[in-house]
Amino acid sequence: MAQPRAAIVGLSGPALTAEEAASWRLAPPLGAILFARNIQDPEQLRRLTADIRAELGEGAPILVDQEGGRVARLRPPHWPTFPPAAAFEGLPEEAVRANAALLGLACHDAGFDVVCAPVLDLRLPGQHDIIGDRAFAEDPAEVARLARAWVLGLQEAGCVPVVKHIPGHGRATVDSHLGLPRVAAGRDLLALDCGPFAALADSGAWAMTAHILYGALDPERPATLSPGVIGRVIRGAIGFDGVLVSDDLCMKALRGEPGALARQAIAAGCDLVLHCNGDPAETAALLEECPALSAMAQSRLAEARARMEGQLRPLDPVALVAARDAHLAAAA
Repeated sequence: MAQPRAAIVGLSGPALTAEEAASWRLAPPLGAILFARNIQDPEQLRRLTADIRAELGEGAPILVDQEGGRVARLRPPHWPTFPPAAAFEGLPEEAVRANAALLGLACHDAGFDVVCAPVLDLRLPGQHDIIGDRAFAEDPAEVARLARAWVLGLQEAGCVPVVKHIPGHGRATVDSHLGLPRVAAGRDLLALDCGPFAALADSGAWAMTAHILYGALDPERPATLSPGVIGRVIRGAIGFDGVLVSDDLCMKALRGEPGALARQAIAAGCDLVLHCNGDPAETAALLEECPALSAMAQSRLAEARARMEGQLRPLDPVALVAARDAHLAAAA
């Protein structure tokens, strides 16, 4: 197989098509990310994840956005409902860790090994509700406290977490799916947003970039495409040296052809890019242009997996449900 590209890509439907598989053989992505259009039931999903790894290798990461609340690709009747992050504000770490472990077990059993959660953005009043209850709290220290427990729970269940959206999406007044948010806050306020990410920098989680232009950090380029934001802020001030993956290059916050955007994001300092829309022709074009996975990215990927395996332990789902639900009931 050719050397993998530094990309995680979406699929068009509930099965890996012959067209997609042929494209991957020419220019393989590192892994895949699945959405509601790809998921029907547990049996179908296990077949799909097995087919993906048959093409890309047993170690190929398969990602899912499974935060709980509004952002959940695994849903009833086949999978349980999980509360949003905001439901855990003020609760003991035990409840958060138990919930994340249950969520991780559901994902791992379905064939996923990388879970795009938790959200470390601040839940700030008056800002766009694209974050809202996906965030734990307004207070950076509370976000960091709960997020560390969430990360541990996912790792204990056999999943690598992806914290998002570094260096912070909470001050955005625009949904980056629809347009480019421009945050005018000064460095002192932005330092608060960075706090939870700095607290989790050593956790072994991946981090996902924010498609946001921070005028005080780089007045021309959004964080995903900014060498200054990635080098000076994410890698420097925050101290994050783990796997850095872009948010979806298909989002309307970014302008340009996906292949060109992939090159810009990797040149800026991302280890991987996400391309999620599942359009076969567009995905093939992106993979042709996307740089190969770097040796540094390979090392960071191996470290994240090793950190997860170091936390992995047998879990009792019944005890986890009891530990979580008792605290949620008491807070209701």
